[in-house]
Amino acid sequence: MLQQVDRVEGLQRVNDFVVKFANVNGSGSASANALFAKSVLRMGIPATPRNIFPSNIQGLPTWYEVRVSEKGYLGARGGGADLMVQMNPQTWDQDIADIAPGGYLFYDNTKVLPASKFRRDIVVIGVPLTEITNAAYKSTRERQLFKNIVGLGALSMLLDMDPAAIEQLLAEQFKGRDKLIAANVQALHMGRDWVTANLEAPIGLRLKRADAVGDRIFVEGNSAAALGAVYGGATVCAWYPITPSSSLAEAFTRWCQRFRVDKETGTNKFAIVQAEDELASIGMVIGAAWNGARAFTATSGPGISLMQEFIGLAYFAEIPAVIFDVQRAGPSTGMPTRTQQTDILSCAYASHGDTKHVLLFPEDPYECFEFGALAFDLADRLQTPIFVMLELEIGMNDRLCRPFQWDDTRKLDRGKVMTAAELQAGKKFGRYLDVDGDGIPYRTLPGTHPTKGAFFTRGTSKDAMARYSEEGHDYQENMERLLKKHHTARTLVPPAIIRSAPDRAKYGAIYFGTTSPAMAEADEILAEQGITLDLCRVRGFPFGDEVAAFIAAHDHVFVVEQNRDGQLRSLLVNELEIDPKRLGKIVHYDGTPITARFIADAIARRLQPTPVASLREVVS
Repeated sequence: MLQQVDRVEGLQRVNDFVVKFANVNGSGSASANALFAKSVLRMGIPATPRNIFPSNIQGLPTWYEVRVSEKGYLGARGGGADLMVQMNPQTWDQDIADIAPGGYLFYDNTKVLPASKFRRDIVVIGVPLTEITNAAYKSTRERQLFKNIVGLGALSMLLDMDPAAIEQLLAEQFKGRDKLIAANVQALHMGRDWVTANLEAPIGLRLKRADAVGDRIFVEGNSAAALGAVYGGATVCAWYPITPSSSLAEAFTRWCQRFRVDKETGTNKFAIVQAEDELASIGMVIGAAWNGARAFTATSGPGISLMQEFIGLAYFAEIPAVIFDVQRAGPSTGMPTRTQQTDILSCAYASHGDTKHVLLFPEDPYECFEFGALAFDLADRLQTPIFVMLELEIGMNDRLCRPFQWDDTRKLDRGKVMTAAELQAGKKFGRYLDVDGDGIPYRTLPGTHPTKGAFFTRGTSKDAMARYSEEGHDYQENMERLLKKHHTARTLVPPAIIRSAPDRAKYGAIYFGTTSPAMAEADEILAEQGITLDLCRVRGFPFGDEVAAFIAAHDHVFVVEQNRDGQLRSLLVNELEIDPKRLGKIVHYDGTPITARFIADAIARRLQPTPVASLREVVS
């Protein structure tokens, strides 16, 4: 049962370790893995799960990593798994190599393996899961599914988990199906009983009840963004399936079925269309928005590429639209199920010609919800496309965040929409006329007045009264007004959040999105090394004055991001006219989330140079 050549003193940690599950896609392991993560949370211990899965068909390897941290660190830790739950012979060698020295290997030892398959510096724990389930269940499907629960039971005993937390979750998951609840609880205790009878438990890694979760909620970023869209007044979604954004449109469908159906008549007060492709989906969004609906699409990088022409139309014709871009690794098909921050430039300057778009950068599900709603106010106020820049890491994984908040007195900001009464009273209306000096004209919804207002939209050059014109001065005035509107947007997007060190710091770091939890932890690591930083988390583009002031206040600023080319850094240099030498580039782009160790090591090497950087990181 305990299979190792030399006795190893295993890691000794309480509520601070990483568990990694190695499984096969389609084996039913996902549910049991999620049960483990949620059970840790129910014990009052913060946990951050990551689902690592292939973009191809069933049968390929999958991993599920859970970082347990009572201190509340929510970023990926890096440095190897402390406990590997190995259930996939295909990936045995790489999984064994991924275990930290002194770490633990938990595996199904029904089939005996030679000593050469194990490392001497880890603790090996074998439980005959296949043998146990084959003896208890007759059907192949039952054996496969309950094997995961038996394994969870054994693991819970080894880690000293409270079984009541798991049993409660099983009761909630199978509510109303008492037989399934009983069968799963029985399988859970089969695993626990076997460990009690055959192994020494608990091991050096232990889970102890705590009170570190508080009132935080556990939710997926895509689902949070979809709920934000509902609260933001969205009634139309047109989309084409693409990983990792599909679950956002699917979540919007579920939320609409709950909140957008007339209780008396059963009438749907929403329209959700799965279009034939991405170009059609953004076209539908623009058409719906032009008619007055709040509409959006959800996509990823390849979809943004295909939408370029229509995005340019919405920008130039000044039509509201919201685009949720759940970023993945590119270019081309790239790595569809890996995370990156790779669409910053392609969205900021989407379409041909001179265009500049508004981008929002949420850091967690709370801001996915908040920005998901805000995007529709901004789209209407600015009459332009708004991009909400999610990432696979936040979109498709559950995360702890503070509870969502909504002010029921909040009114939807429809921007400058002229009414029929105002038109009838003779108020001057020019569709592209800037009367307030902010670059934003008034619009009318089609049919507002039988003879006055706008009834069609031009994608070609026009004058302020929407009359077709190829006169150079008309075109130039229009383009300058659009730029003025973009400058107005600086005062409307969420401002950057500045966090200053206790003492004056010569150096600063700019970051955004899901880099946030790793950056916060890295800051603590660097402080222990005597390196202090001021931090600036960018939440929107165009950049506010506070971002330029932050850069000006420091001798050197590191820009930390998850792409190869330093896209946010390029945007800062270009838009704020910053000397590139003042901005250090720290980039991570292997498809895994950036870690605190990576950031801290990269900054420390830059400030305290040592030879040779690896190919996986670039610091300049």
